[in-house]
Amino acid sequence: MKKIKIGKKLKILLICCGALILILAGLFIARKIGQASKEQKITYTVKSETYENCIEIAGTIAAAEEQTLQALSSGTVLGVYVQKGDKVKKGDIILQLDSTEQEYNLAKLDYDMDSTRISGAKKQLQLQEVQRLSLLQKIEDRKVVATFDGIIADLDVAVGDSMEAKDSVGTLVNVEYLKANVEIAETDVSKLKVGQKVIFTFPAYNGSVEGYVVGWPAIGEVTSRGATIVNAEVRIDKYPPEILPNFSFTGKIQITDPVDNLIVERYAIGRENKDTFVELASSGEKISVKIAPYGSGFVKITEGNVKEGDILKAQSAPKVSGSIRPNGQGGRQGQLPGQRAGTSGQRSGMGMPGGFPGAGR
Repeated sequence: MKKIKIGKKLKILLICCGALILILAGLFIARKIGQASKEQKITYTVKSETYENCIEIAGTIAAAEEQTLQALSSGTVLGVYVQKGDKVKKGDIILQLDSTEQEYNLAKLDYDMDSTRISGAKKQLQLQEVQRLSLLQKIEDRKVVATFDGIIADLDVAVGDSMEAKDSVGTLVNVEYLKANVEIAETDVSKLKVGQKVIFTFPAYNGSVEGYVVGWPAIGEVTSRGATIVNAEVRIDKYPPEILPNFSFTGKIQITDPVDNLIVERYAIGRENKDTFVELASSGEKISVKIAPYGSGFVKITEGNVKEGDILKAQSAPKVSGSIRPNGQGGRQGQLPGQRAGTSGQRSGMGMPGGFPGAGR
């Protein structure tokens, strides 16, 4: 009777173990089915992103030429021949100082030179001729003359005013074009070429303005921050009237033309017989594509009948740790490739913020 009881216990234990195994197997299968169903619901959207190989710049725009209007000697203003806003030609007299004393000294010297020619020594006459040139220059220094064709941007002087040497009374500018010197980091100088396109953005203007690289010196310099840079000259030939000299700007020198890329998370890519494909979520159609790596967790679609905005089914599940968020689902947000842009390359088109900190800063 004792052996029969042991057999019953063993039978009951085996039945319990079998039932437990069936329950665990059922749970495992249900979990797999649920996971597969969940993966089928995950989708990824094809996005367009523009890659720009460029050098970011910032600075202040200046007139093509600028002359500070100031006298080279002291005196009283006898004549002002222009006013603010007037156009002048190179050589035009802008204002005249009293030159009575200088003209008297010249006339007296001419009289003395006539006497010297009659009875004086040849050496003395030579010295007087040099002195005469000096007096003529002093008379010229009593005038303020335009050194180029331009516009009187500012003028604050009137007849009768007393001026000291080097007193500034206004500004003459040539605004035929605008120019600026911008800092280029030493690591980017080798990428520069004369004529490269430059895109300017001004806070005072709603839009962008196109210019180009004029050139750069054959020697670098070290800034107060300890950075080695080259000051390159950039120029704008055609610009809107809202842009004035001394306005600030940000911009970029385009090393190569921008390239538009179609990108998607790598979990949307499937593989069959060494070929890659994507599957449209709306129809289930499989489309053969060729891809290339593109940042962390993304691929670039180089070939295939896929366009921006297409919604694709997930072909593999993202990892929980460091995964990319599929259309708002999944684990922790991964890094978008547009967030890796550097000084000489930036990506846009995925809602990423822009910005142009000056190169070398």
